[in-house]
Amino acid sequence: MIGLNEELRERHAAGNPVRIGLIGAGQMGTDVVAEVSMMLGVEVVVTADVDLERARKAYEIGQVKAEVVVAQTAEEADAAVRAGKVVAATDYHVVTQMKTVQVMLEATGVPEIGTRAALLSARSGQHLSMMNVETDITVGPVLRWYAERKGVLYALAAGDEPAACKELYDFAEALGFTIVAAGKGKNNPLDRHATPVDPVIAKEAARRGLSPNMLVEFVDGSKTMIEMAAVANATGLVPDVRGMHGPDTDRDHLSETFRLKEEGGVLNKMGVVDYGIGRVAPGVFLVIRTDHPRLREAMVLRDMGNGPYYTLFRPYHLCSIEVPLTCAMLEIRKKPNMVPLNRLAAEVFAVAKHDLKPGDVLDAIGGTAYYSLVDTYETARAERLLPIGLAKGARVIRDIPVDQPITLDDVELKPSTVLELRKLQDQWFAGKVSDDELEKAIDGLALE
Repeated sequence: MIGLNEELRERHAAGNPVRIGLIGAGQMGTDVVAEVSMMLGVEVVVTADVDLERARKAYEIGQVKAEVVVAQTAEEADAAVRAGKVVAATDYHVVTQMKTVQVMLEATGVPEIGTRAALLSARSGQHLSMMNVETDITVGPVLRWYAERKGVLYALAAGDEPAACKELYDFAEALGFTIVAAGKGKNNPLDRHATPVDPVIAKEAARRGLSPNMLVEFVDGSKTMIEMAAVANATGLVPDVRGMHGPDTDRDHLSETFRLKEEGGVLNKMGVVDYGIGRVAPGVFLVIRTDHPRLREAMVLRDMGNGPYYTLFRPYHLCSIEVPLTCAMLEIRKKPNMVPLNRLAAEVFAVAKHDLKPGDVLDAIGGTAYYSLVDTYETARAERLLPIGLAKGARVIRDIPVDQPITLDDVELKPSTVLELRKLQDQWFAGKVSDDELEKAIDGLALE
């Protein structure tokens, strides 16, 4: 992103800021509004949330000085933006249909909303900046394809661990290093069976300004699985074992921990995604290797150690704060910072948190019914494991013991746009649908 500050300054001087339409005014979305208020050359011109007061409050908390108006339609919103005002709305369709919005930023974390919003925005000619990693790991490849088919771009937003890992990956790959492992630090003790109804969880969530469900996503490991699957799907790296290793380690021992077993590490192979529990968070890391004798001498002189394994460490990830940079890149440079490949390398699937009985209905990620694990896409598909992005609302049709992976045969899935798009994506992966047929089918989904 070198030089982007100058390009933003030029947009500001020309009175032509990058205009962002935000969907989701929770903690992350509100952070974005606040951050953008400090920047030149970029503006959040509309914020949509099911809670109108929360959408309005985002501007107040963000210290946005422009007048805030409520709009019921995209036409009303566009008129307000052209008059120098900012907009609050309850319907995300207002954002996706606006002519003055150049980049749609999806920050709900809900796969169904993320999918619908992405399809509609692509059809409207808006670039897609996705904070919604849950949507990306479910249908990201086909959303990227569809966006590009419509002449716009798709990107996972900067700042969260996946994009921060991808920065390190791109750097190391460009220099010709062997990629051993990409990972992140987990800063919560792992409790697979944590639930949002636990009073301890509720109290800690309140202290941190989070919803109990969001905190549980971190504690039960689901968010870690989701984030590292996104890295896998953007790079081709894969989980070494189901659920990854997640060893207790620290920054100074990453290259000792994430090396091959025969050399004292935990890995069966190189080219993996993983995470560390301990003094690693809030950083992300890449463990690399070189066997070139001259480069190993050079690495010693750069205080990187004797090798052949080395650690590249980014000690922070400014989730939500860095996001506007992705929006700027999409519009100004017409280039995304991170995209999924045209396939899935990893799949995150649901595992029962307690014994589930026929008639039970699965709740959301971070809820009471299931936690998440990651495996390769090929393994998950062969075992018909239930993708986490399709789990909410599914009805259990047979007994599922605690800690057993939930399969597609164990549940009846709730009809949804994300489910239909996932079916199309699987057909696309298998070469069973032509590009024209795929686009026509997705057009139909977008208009429903």
